[in-house]
Amino acid sequence: MLTLLIRLGLRAGEVAALELDDIDWRAGEVTIRGKGRREERLPLPVDVGDALVGWLRRGRPRCECAKVITRVRAPHRGLTTAGVSAIVRAACVRAGLPEVGAHRLRHTAATEMLRAGAGLVEVGQVLRHASVLTTSMYAEVDRDRLRTLALPWPGSAS
Repeated sequence: MLTLLIRLGLRAGEVAALELDDIDWRAGEVTIRGKGRREERLPLPVDVGDALVGWLRRGRPRCECAKVITRVRAPHRGLTTAGVSAIVRAACVRAGLPEVGAHRLRHTAATEMLRAGAGLVEVGQVLRHASVLTTSMYAEVDRDRLRTLALPWPGSAS
């Protein structure tokens, strides 16, 4: 679940909504049900697929629930958005890190894409933002990188 959040930049609700039939193993894609009832197909990176296989084989209890991420204790049903965020916070505590919610992992995914050289348009596409204005909030994340892109003021020495 954590891998889905940080590698695909999914929202907690998108992880909670993910169903077994949403994964197309042959095509290497996953269908995400996002905001506004939008459905989008995303590539399924190998490491994310491996994490899902590990969960499905060794973590997820055998049950009739169609959700990918389920409770490990009975009753075995899908998690809510709040349940996904609670697991993220619990993982932080186990790791000795400050507690954060699931949305922080989405923010981290965007930040890492920018640091790797992706532009705001690409980040917006991965995060499935409807507007580039929504993605523009990440422009302030890496001020040092922004300084290298900024043109010098006309007439200045630098």
